[in-house]
Amino acid sequence: MAPAATPCSPRLLLASSASPPPLFRVAARPLLLGSRGGGVRLRVRCGAADEEAEVRRGEQVKASVEEMAPGLDLVTLAACLVGLLTGVSVVLFNLSVHEIRDLLWDGIPLRGASWLREEPTAEIWQRVIFVPVSGGIIVGGLNTLRSSIKTNSDGSVSNMKGVFRPFLKAAAASFTLGTGNSLGPEGPSVEIGSAIAKGFGNVFGWEGGKKLSLVAAGSAAGIASGFNAAVAGCFFAVESVLWPSSGDSSSLSNSTPMVILSAVIASVVSEIGLGSDPAFTVPEYDFRSPTELPLYLLLGVFCGAVSITLSRCTAVTMDMVERLQKTTGLPMAVSPALGGLIVGLLALVYPEVLYWGFENVDILLESRPFTSGLSAAVLVQLIGVKILATSLCRAFGLVGGYYAPSLFIGAATGMAYGKFMRFTFTGSEAPFHVPFLDVASPQAYGLVGMAATLAGVCKVPLTSVLLLFELTQDYRIVLPLLGAVGLSSWIASSQRFSTSGKGKLDSLEEKTSTIEEAKNVPTQTQQLTSVDSVDATAELCKLESSLCVYDVKDDNVLENLTVAESMKTRYISVSLKTPVVEALNLMLVEKQPFVMITESNKSLLGLLTVKDFQDFCKTVKSTRMQPEVDECLVSHVCGVVRCKIWSVTPHMPLTTAEKIMDSHGMDQVPVVSEHVNHQDGGILIGFVDRECITIARRALAAKEFFSFTSEIRREES
Repeated sequence: MAPAATPCSPRLLLASSASPPPLFRVAARPLLLGSRGGGVRLRVRCGAADEEAEVRRGEQVKASVEEMAPGLDLVTLAACLVGLLTGVSVVLFNLSVHEIRDLLWDGIPLRGASWLREEPTAEIWQRVIFVPVSGGIIVGGLNTLRSSIKTNSDGSVSNMKGVFRPFLKAAAASFTLGTGNSLGPEGPSVEIGSAIAKGFGNVFGWEGGKKLSLVAAGSAAGIASGFNAAVAGCFFAVESVLWPSSGDSSSLSNSTPMVILSAVIASVVSEIGLGSDPAFTVPEYDFRSPTELPLYLLLGVFCGAVSITLSRCTAVTMDMVERLQKTTGLPMAVSPALGGLIVGLLALVYPEVLYWGFENVDILLESRPFTSGLSAAVLVQLIGVKILATSLCRAFGLVGGYYAPSLFIGAATGMAYGKFMRFTFTGSEAPFHVPFLDVASPQAYGLVGMAATLAGVCKVPLTSVLLLFELTQDYRIVLPLLGAVGLSSWIASSQRFSTSGKGKLDSLEEKTSTIEEAKNVPTQTQQLTSVDSVDATAELCKLESSLCVYDVKDDNVLENLTVAESMKTRYISVSLKTPVVEALNLMLVEKQPFVMITESNKSLLGLLTVKDFQDFCKTVKSTRMQPEVDECLVSHVCGVVRCKIWSVTPHMPLTTAEKIMDSHGMDQVPVVSEHVNHQDGGILIGFVDRECITIARRALAAKEFFSFTSEIRREES
């Protein structure tokens, strides 16, 4: 036990005791640094009655449905309805994208964006730039509206408004894609299916395995209706939702019929609404001899490298844009328009980077009539430009998926590779003529490259293989396809990287004990275990949040947890008079990336991170001598950089803390006592960071899984 700290000295504090039951839900306004008249204003609402009413409504709906269909499994019926509604929604979504595109662009749709190459730049540059920018402006407004609905609502009002969030995101995706920005529709399609599935689960009050099965069914329906490929949709759900959920074989077998029914129904609806043609036209291709297999394996290596390049480029651009927003104060609503501007400028030289359905993929594969193919040199250039455009669109907040860009990049990679190999090994003028090696057409390599790149980027190798096999309906391509996809997926999976900001997955830490009101907080410290960081579990979560559905980040789960049940109580506390060097030494010793600023009575004034100290040092070094930097106090830092002044209280839902961190770009938020008056800003008692939220979410998911497994075993017995 460490001795108690003096009032004005740096302190390392820990408080632990039993937490009171979560009777109320509260929301906080920001603390004002150094203001005596500020403080936390609490908006208290009793939540028990609302929750009981919601449960009763769910039971009534469930009873009425069971009365109408007594002999039918309710979950299976719900999966069929999910497939039907997802198919209809995806059809409407795709039609809206086509209508926006036809309204804003001219040209022959079957020719994709290639017609822009034939037009004089002086006549089309205004449209090529203005249309993506206009889409970014609309998306920025929709993102702002969606964010305000997410962060400013609570309780039953939040549940009602939460219904509109998927529609707003789908609308944002429609304008993103309809105006030609470089993303794809499959991510939103999967999210539409997942949102519908979660809605059914919430209506019937299903949790755990039942809700997971519905989400899998919705995800399968999204892919099946998007590509008109039911088999690929089923494998996507199994590969991306059911397998990573750590379920047992019984839960997997119970979910599989639901996934199949949902995918088939969604595919039928999509075929009725959008036609029976596949997503893209399969060109004439051939697989000539087994001697080509080494060439396909080498293509898999290249596709794996391209997948890593896309992933890392996205991480770097997201970090750069985040820093740009912090340093320049660029509003989040303006960012999508800036991304559209960059896409428009790139499209002046490379119009194929514009999203034009899968017509641009057909252009690369040379499967459309009256279109000329692109040279290998132009295809290589398109690979780099498409990677850059896709990364910038995602970083600047435009809405869409990574499936279509991955297929485009893979097609360009395979076609360029195939043309180079034919030039190298085929023909009388080939530099390395091999008599027994008969190289197939570039289209065969283009198709394999599409699947291999998709597998490397989105970590769905089986889905990639089945998707291409379902579209080609030719078993001869399966052997080279499996080899290339396997190598690409293995190479991409072996590379892990971390990214900052909202997209990163935080490390895990042992959960600390709960706390009570600030009046009972002891001033002495206790021993805590160290923090053990772990790597991210899937790069897909970083790149394609709408496809990372197996994590099921449902806010309703965390609503049942309070800040008090998840907070950490070991922290560094300094005063405004503490030297900066001393504060940094404490951060190094305790291995914490931030310090809390308090007054003598432990009243919270603000929070400073390592980044804040770094920014302060850069500012001071540019204007002062080095010896004066060592004499700087924490108060001087607060006068230069903006201290974090948001806080939460113990009885708040954990989702409130997460929303505050998301809204203000924070990785931790202080926890203050609920007894706030006009003389202080709240007594500091701990903090909540993203590790706390990750631990809580995964622990609850594991708890629900074991509860579901026990329920299945009881039913079987």
